[in-house]
Amino acid sequence: MQVKDKVVVVTGGASGIGKSLCERFAKDGARAVVVSDINQQGIDATVADISAHTQALGIKTDVGNENEMNELVAQAIQQFGQIDLFCSNAGIFTAGGENVSTDAWQTIWDINVMSHVFAARAVLPAMLERGEGYLLNTSSAAGLLSQVGSAPYSVTKHAAIGFAEWLSITYGNRGIKVSVLCPQAVRTAMTAGGDGGVAGLDGMLEPDKLADTVVETLAQERFLVLPHPEVLTYMRRKTDDYDRWLGGMRRLQSQFEDVYKKREESQDD
Repeated sequence: MQVKDKVVVVTGGASGIGKSLCERFAKDGARAVVVSDINQQGIDATVADISAHTQALGIKTDVGNENEMNELVAQAIQQFGQIDLFCSNAGIFTAGGENVSTDAWQTIWDINVMSHVFAARAVLPAMLERGEGYLLNTSSAAGLLSQVGSAPYSVTKHAAIGFAEWLSITYGNRGIKVSVLCPQAVRTAMTAGGDGGVAGLDGMLEPDKLADTVVETLAQERFLVLPHPEVLTYMRRKTDDYDRWLGGMRRLQSQFEDVYKKREESQDD
């Protein structure tokens, strides 16, 4: 997969990872980049930044709302004829455990999981008719490992990977490529003012460096996009001896317990 001359849609494109992907795809010669986000001001800024390199269209979208996702896809196809690469990137973080409110659980589920489902429902029919298309879904290293301090984030990111796996298995023989982006800590609004906690133990990655890994992995058409290569080692340790891995994670939990307790109390306030 080369993005040159391709039509690309990126959700969460107003800032952070999404903005860096939009910028990189534009510089790499994408025919058009559709910037989607809930933040109109951020959309406008990204569109302005990339317009010198490509056709750019901004569309305000709540990715947790299926009607708005359908409208995003319809507008992109109407404007540019097709979508070659759909980057379902938007996501949120919610600290806490099983006692996080049901409403908060539903919100993070809609944004971190159902947004990928809504995207697939909307873009797959045209892609399957053409016999080609690419889905890049953003999850997290937390989806392959876990997230100390956040049950909702860990659960939804695991689910996002499960859905991406299913898409690849089900549609891979019909021309649909699927990759899932699983970074650790990246310098974005989600990690602002902190060091990334447990996810930042291997350092904080700049979004533009993450975009480099995305482009390289898309070119190789591999499923896992791992900007932090250490994650593959951690995965192997986990599957090699699950109980030992859980013990190590409990030690991390103890190490960061005070930090996450304060986060949880702050959220309750």
